[in-house]
Amino acid sequence: MILEIITPEKKAFEGEVTSVKFPGISGGFEILNNHAPIISALGKGDIRVITADKKTENFAINGGVIEMQNNKIIVLAE
Repeated sequence: MILEIITPEKKAFEGEVTSVKFPGISGGFEILNNHAPIISALGKGDIRVITADKKTENFAINGGVIEMQNNKIIVLAE
């Protein structure tokens, strides 16, 4: 699946991923390939990304919104 993390300053990440963990406002959650469509608010915390080549990357955010549809995740993060 494709992930894009966009901040007001820049596009922080774009690429193929296998797993993404998010800090939801009601608790953390994970999205895997072929997840059902979802829109969710994010709280302060870290987004943990596992890339297609099995590398782990972390992005600290102060909140935001995530949309997952057709194996594409778009994150608008603060």
